[in-house]
Amino acid sequence: MKGMKYFYGLLMLLCITLSIHAQTAQEEIFENINLAGGNYYAYPTPSGKHTAPPKGYAPFYLSHYARHGSRFLINEEKAYNEPVRVLKAADKADVLTGAGKQILIITDSMANMARKRYGELTPVGVRQHQGIAERMYQDYPQIFRKKAHIDARSTIIIRCILSMTSQCLQLKELNPQLTFSYDASEHDMYYMNYSDDFFSAERKKNDKATKDLQRKFVHPERLMKVMFKDMNYVEEHIDSENLMIALFEMARNMQSHDTGLDLFSFFTKQECYDLWKRDNIRWYIRSAATPLSDGQLPFVEANLLENILNTADTCLTKKESSATLRFGHESCLLPLACLMELGNCGYQTDDLENLHEVWRAYKFFPMASNIQLVFYRHKKNPDILVKILLNEEEQMIPVESDMAPYYRWKDVEQYYRTKLDAGLKHLPAVEKMVADII
Repeated sequence: MKGMKYFYGLLMLLCITLSIHAQTAQEEIFENINLAGGNYYAYPTPSGKHTAPPKGYAPFYLSHYARHGSRFLINEEKAYNEPVRVLKAADKADVLTGAGKQILIITDSMANMARKRYGELTPVGVRQHQGIAERMYQDYPQIFRKKAHIDARSTIIIRCILSMTSQCLQLKELNPQLTFSYDASEHDMYYMNYSDDFFSAERKKNDKATKDLQRKFVHPERLMKVMFKDMNYVEEHIDSENLMIALFEMARNMQSHDTGLDLFSFFTKQECYDLWKRDNIRWYIRSAATPLSDGQLPFVEANLLENILNTADTCLTKKESSATLRFGHESCLLPLACLMELGNCGYQTDDLENLHEVWRAYKFFPMASNIQLVFYRHKKNPDILVKILLNEEEQMIPVESDMAPYYRWKDVEQYYRTKLDAGLKHLPAVEKMVADII
């Protein structure tokens, strides 16, 4: 155990050292403003770089959990109606500048486009999952061959069901012989999208504890002067911070749509960067191993990780190739990535102002983000190997291996089961949850 901790310490030091010499978050966002979208960032094209497996090993099973693809904003009133209503009232009072009128036209157009489609998958989201499916097929043809069986499950939310359908139909088109089973049931929600009072309370506590810090990154003064001719009107009638945040929310999600409309251009790059830092902190304190909650929050996905482990154990005994595909939400995928300590997802710090130097959420959970475990076997060697990918990029994990990013499955499984056993002992709510299901 001491050896493994030493190894992981060196790994984290290496990651941090590399991050120092790589681009800063500010440089990355200034270069690609869409990164400021955070969890709305449209799925990027993966590098395509794959480390060859050890000689004689071939893939035979793939297990994954994916977030739905790009979508409309969810909250009808807060995301669309409220900012439009505020701007229309200002227009009626003749206090909008030319830029303010342009913003009104764009926001009103987006609100009309989104009407009765709140939270639904967009065509961009469909294409994201089609692309993921095609690359899966190309990268691991041994898995998706002949009549291999694909077990596909989704949460009961329509955007997740349609993401599942998009990916599976693409696989079926590539190989019509594949067989599928589909499910989207409340029966599976205990691991596909779990929540309980303990974790909700912890998130609210952390939000309250960092409220002043999060507000530090919201500076609406310049934008208000760009939009409004009368600052007295702004003072009397506009909640400047909320309006700026609402417009930024719409701006960063526009990459989810096939439209030439743009709101980012009304923000400075520095404003986008600051608002992203605010959002980055929010996701960290609500999903990651933050010391504010003694590193406990990722254990909300204990059931999901246990399902991945148990299902793998079952599928690894089969001679036939197969895949298990799960489709859910970023609120599950991010804490799962943190629980599994993929790359630097498990990073812990109480220095939230400098969090962005190491931990950047847009690298972890863009739209259609996914975790893939690809299993390999050898005709003569009984050791099963696994490599883990986040958004189709190979990840290092805190498990000793002389062939990383490939790991012996028995070592990976032991590490995660030990971690779950140890972590759940300190979380009565989760311990009871697991016990009730068994």
